[in-house]
Amino acid sequence: MPLKPTNRDRVLQLLEVFAAGDSVLIAINADPDAIASAMALKRLLWRKVAGITIASVNVIRRPDNLAMLRLLGVRLAHISGIQVERFNRVVLVDSQPSHHPAFQDLRVDVVIDHHPLSGAEAGYRDIRPRYGATATIMTEYLRAAHIKPSAKLATALFHAIKTDTSDFERETQIEDVVAFQYLFRHANIALARRIEQADLQMDFLKYFRRAIDQRRLVKGKLFAHLGPVVSPDVCVLIAEFFMRVDTVNWSIVSGIGDRKLVVIFRNDGIRKNAGVMARESFGPLGSAGGHKTMARAEIALADLAGIVDHRNDRKVLNWIVGRVTRRGEGT
Repeated sequence: MPLKPTNRDRVLQLLEVFAAGDSVLIAINADPDAIASAMALKRLLWRKVAGITIASVNVIRRPDNLAMLRLLGVRLAHISGIQVERFNRVVLVDSQPSHHPAFQDLRVDVVIDHHPLSGAEAGYRDIRPRYGATATIMTEYLRAAHIKPSAKLATALFHAIKTDTSDFERETQIEDVVAFQYLFRHANIALARRIEQADLQMDFLKYFRRAIDQRRLVKGKLFAHLGPVVSPDVCVLIAEFFMRVDTVNWSIVSGIGDRKLVVIFRNDGIRKNAGVMARESFGPLGSAGGHKTMARAEIALADLAGIVDHRNDRKVLNWIVGRVTRRGEGT
């Protein structure tokens, strides 16, 4: 049986992909884990390539994510505003090509992720579904390369692990704990707290009111459909907000944004699997999956034609309730 590669082996294999003259694009679906992991990869490649650009496929509107970018000084472009063809190396961190339509148009050289494998092909691939965060993998890479992270980089990775594991309440491995303890020694904890406690945008409050007013409890699951949203991140905020209610053990919040119906799943993790529920309920219609306590489904509005009128919020909510309670039987 071949020996399992060490993190030092993995770093050396990763660096072999790149040459001094390379122009590197790190593409992400921006959230704390993706942002921090991209920052770490940029540090690993510092002075080893000609240039590095971090670009997101989503528009960031969550106040905590905006605060992370601002307070840590992260330069982030949107992929629509760059010429992808000028990059000769493309990397995905905290995502795989099937996770977003924009990724599928890229010729990807490297994939580093902690989500379940979804057929990702690349010259270098490190996918560890057991891990609670991609930031844990990147922290191991930095340590294997004997690179001490700056306070800002350590703070980003620290915040990412804390966020993706929900303060170690979600699926977590000893590797996540070890990385977190290491980063704690180098992070600016006060800065991390400022990022966590970033205030909600005033414009988001109307969605909370809408969700509370039309919430529906069915078979122990709390549902809410927000209709059109400025960003699907609003659905995540409200799904997590509902999980703070003492009698709620399932929160399923949906909304329409970026020409897609997005359904967010959260639960308390007690004999439940959000990823399985998302796939069984919506997998045949779009992309769906996740972990035991958190999952997401996305369905293009064009694919809903003839199934449900996405302009009628009540009908959409009824349809989602039906799909989930029947666990995906029929349409």
